[in-house]
Amino acid sequence: MSATGQCLCGAVKFTAEDVDPHVHACHCSMCRNWTGGPMQAAQVGKVAFSGEAFIKRYASSEWAERGFCTQCGTSLFYRLKEPEMYMMPTGLFEDEEQFELAGEIFIDEKPGGYSFAGDHPRMTAAEFMASIGAPEAD
Repeated sequence: MSATGQCLCGAVKFTAEDVDPHVHACHCSMCRNWTGGPMQAAQVGKVAFSGEAFIKRYASSEWAERGFCTQCGTSLFYRLKEPEMYMMPTGLFEDEEQFELAGEIFIDEKPGGYSFAGDHPRMTAAEFMASIGAPEAD
């Protein structure tokens, strides 16, 4: 499936291809700090941006970067460098109804103040990092 969206101010727009409608919520401390809560994101196979001049990329680890709009501050993506993989917050998409919560990651870092309902997989940080082949934290 393909989908379009934009940042809050409209300076950055995108078209994403091969959008997975099965969303995962990340409870890691970096995502919570970056978005103000858990990041609910969809994996996309390919994404084309307009307004690239307004995108700032931040290397948040050796294996990933995060992008945001320099005009309004909207969180745009989390990108794994190898394999190249974009995870995009579902709130950016024009049609959010297409998404469903399919799992949670970094569940061992989730604060106690909220919980998502439903019977779906919940992975700890170690389980998730192993599943993507990321190096273990020191």
